[in-house]
Amino acid sequence: MNITSILLGLVLVLNIIFAFVVVFGERRDASSAWAWLLVLSFIPVVGFFLYLFLGQNLSRTRLFTWEDKKKIGIEQEISCQLQEIRSGTFDYRKDSEFNARELIYLHLLGNDAPLTLDNSVEIFTDGRNKFENLLLDIQAAKHHIHLQYYIVKKDELGKRIRDSLIQKAKEGVKVRVLYDELGSRGLTKRFFDELRQVGGEVEIFFPSKFKLVNFRLNYRNHRKIVIIDGKVGYIGGFNIGDEYLGLNPHFGYWRDTHLKIQGTSVHAIQTRFILDWNQASYSHDIDYDPILFPTPELKGHVGIQIVTSGPDSEWSQIKNGYIKMISLAKKSILIQTPYFIPDASLLDTIRIACLSGVDVRIMIPNKPDHIFVYWATLSNVGELLKAGAKIYIYDNGFLHAKTVVVDDEISSVGTANIDIRSLNLNFEINAFMYDKKIAKDLSLTFENDMTNSRLLTWEQYKNRSKWIQLKESISRLLSPIL
Repeated sequence: MNITSILLGLVLVLNIIFAFVVVFGERRDASSAWAWLLVLSFIPVVGFFLYLFLGQNLSRTRLFTWEDKKKIGIEQEISCQLQEIRSGTFDYRKDSEFNARELIYLHLLGNDAPLTLDNSVEIFTDGRNKFENLLLDIQAAKHHIHLQYYIVKKDELGKRIRDSLIQKAKEGVKVRVLYDELGSRGLTKRFFDELRQVGGEVEIFFPSKFKLVNFRLNYRNHRKIVIIDGKVGYIGGFNIGDEYLGLNPHFGYWRDTHLKIQGTSVHAIQTRFILDWNQASYSHDIDYDPILFPTPELKGHVGIQIVTSGPDSEWSQIKNGYIKMISLAKKSILIQTPYFIPDASLLDTIRIACLSGVDVRIMIPNKPDHIFVYWATLSNVGELLKAGAKIYIYDNGFLHAKTVVVDDEISSVGTANIDIRSLNLNFEINAFMYDKKIAKDLSLTFENDMTNSRLLTWEQYKNRSKWIQLKESISRLLSPIL
């Protein structure tokens, strides 16, 4: 027996082992399992390494613990709200809250997400406005700045924010920065050296344990949040980089959605940051301090639940929230997402809404930043065209917003795209809001974006070339692991 036969036999044995692991050893949905079996069967050697880097399952791993959560009173608040909803004594102040009571209950029970009713919300759809406001709030910070982004680039915007953080650290403000290693792969540790030297702290989420090798490559922290003095919170789609100001000629204008929140919901964003920070930190864990959770000074009237999800969770909380939102729709559903690759449950929910006479409008970008994801997106929206959905292709640059609005009453803005990676593999965070004015403002933004979009008709889609159909078919087949 020659060496080639031995190696081929070894590859076959490893493929069988990994096939058993995929099918029987891990909690996977059938579509993902079949996609991995396909990869392992048709490209055995490459598929083996792809599985090592992209296939491990974190569903049984408890990554985030922070015992001090009890001191904030979150558990007691959740228990009280659940009891009041069950007994019918909960005080819904608005129709939008009452009509979404089942969604509110879902997030309370499944995600420990208390409903807070005293929030004010400012919506940003332009990167320059968002970052100018963020820089002003950074400059006004008195006690702490907690900043977490998936992507931080060492370009002009990245340097401008870093330098502002350095200045605040010199003034005695506690500055903590957390970024994702894969998303910020162009960033070197030296970029934040001066910030560390003046007392700032910087941590990396899921860093490589070996140089150039990261076995948790597939699971990234996609959250983009900032908390300033426990009073101001930012959450949404913008990362830190010049392209998010529309300065990348490939993408052109960058159309995104981000929120500035003031009110008690900032406490929930703060808690999420602390959980992520303590997971990433080796020696600088954050302990409970009442100053991190101050009583809000500026109070509004927007009801909000801050909902998070990740591959370590038993439930896909944000996906479940999307499904419940859409199933509640009676008149309209507006969706903006850069990628549209829902799993079967979410796709069926949207299709049923279309077939029930709900006005379903979905807006996607006209250009890809990930080619297979783009063709899979077109395949999925094509299915909904047959059911009566209106599909808009945004032509004024790149659309990166992650927004869902139902009946001009309830809405969601955050970091989670409508794709399997965001909803099952990445660590995400969304604000679910129960307020007609906020929902209407987001609807008007959608309508304004329609003027910079073209309507994709069923006839146009049906007459696409055979080559495009082939690319869509291949991408759709691989979509569970994209």
